[in-house]
Amino acid sequence: MSLREIPGVLLVGSPAAGVRGRCNHTRQPVDGAILVVDALGPELYDAIVSSAAVICARGGRTGHMQSLCRSRGIPVLRVDPADLAALVGEVTVRLDRGSVVLGGSGPVPSAPTPTTAALDEVDSICVVVADATDIESTNALVPRVEQVDSYFIREEFACLAADLSPIDALRAGVRAAERYGAALAAELCSMVKELLPGQRLVMRLLDLRSDDAAQITTGVEVDDEPNPELGLHGARWLLEEPHYPHAFRALRAHVRERLGADADRLDFAVPFINDRDEFLRLRRHLGLGGGTPLGVFVETPAAVHSAAEFCAAGAYELFVGTKDLIQFYLAADRGNHLVASAYQTRHPAVLSALRQAVESGQDTGVPVHVFALGADVDHYVRHLPTRRLMMCTAELQHLARETRSPAPTP
Repeated sequence: MSLREIPGVLLVGSPAAGVRGRCNHTRQPVDGAILVVDALGPELYDAIVSSAAVICARGGRTGHMQSLCRSRGIPVLRVDPADLAALVGEVTVRLDRGSVVLGGSGPVPSAPTPTTAALDEVDSICVVVADATDIESTNALVPRVEQVDSYFIREEFACLAADLSPIDALRAGVRAAERYGAALAAELCSMVKELLPGQRLVMRLLDLRSDDAAQITTGVEVDDEPNPELGLHGARWLLEEPHYPHAFRALRAHVRERLGADADRLDFAVPFINDRDEFLRLRRHLGLGGGTPLGVFVETPAAVHSAAEFCAAGAYELFVGTKDLIQFYLAADRGNHLVASAYQTRHPAVLSALRQAVESGQDTGVPVHVFALGADVDHYVRHLPTRRLMMCTAELQHLARETRSPAPTP
């Protein structure tokens, strides 16, 4: 009997051409299984990181949890919602064909022939990680990728790794906020200890959209927003949260106490911010003195046009978050597969915005790292005036291995 093959769309790839495993519909962690869900959310963190692959019915290539999968090398395939019920027992996710084959028989396809990567043309790489193990595995590459001089962690991913619920803690009063800051510091210190000499860690301050916050918050009510992507999150949320400064001060104090001089290897960056006014107000809100470094994430059109002002106002570094920036420039929701064809990482308007942000940093001597999907590394290196990139862990490791693979024998 012939095997049934269900077509899909590959959202997150992998060096392998296929992954076989048993379907897991429980939403609970099952090591090595194929997680099958309608959509990915932060409440599925434990289930996602234990899976060999994920099959979903909704979402785009650059959603937040898809980015987690990209860091971990966990492939994600999207299929039609009507096909989810058929995914039972053992299946093979065909990454080479963007499909899933039902049944346990049939060979797993061989990995594709490596292609040429452009890492040798990159001067600096900031690696996007989910926890300390990602730093450890990247630094363990042989030979080492010398361009890796920093690592980047989202505060919400650090929370998920440490089993922390930030909104619950911050809304429970000053003491609870300070305990949250101390617990977060412990997670960050474990990451700093994995750094090699000359490397640093950058934490992007908390940026939970209301829909994601509602999934991991239990003790308080989260406002239901009609459009969370354009709602109260990022810098605008940080400015309104009265207890976040207490958590942030406790975090920094515990880091200094535990790491001593190595505390200077941990930096911070502001998410989802529009202009110089927000930047300066947030510095005051957090109680940061003029000499304390604070970076900026450029991920809105307004931030692109404010890039030079951020630099003049003291931003020590710019990080261009292309995933959000692209969706705002092209009016194409990064999580909506119905407009996936409009979400173009190499659109001329996008490349113009990236070029403007990079040149603003160059004009003022401020470093600028641009996030690139693995497939875009070569294109960005050749079409943007930058040699500083951000990449997810698994994609960086894959590109590094491709670069060092011996050429095939003719």
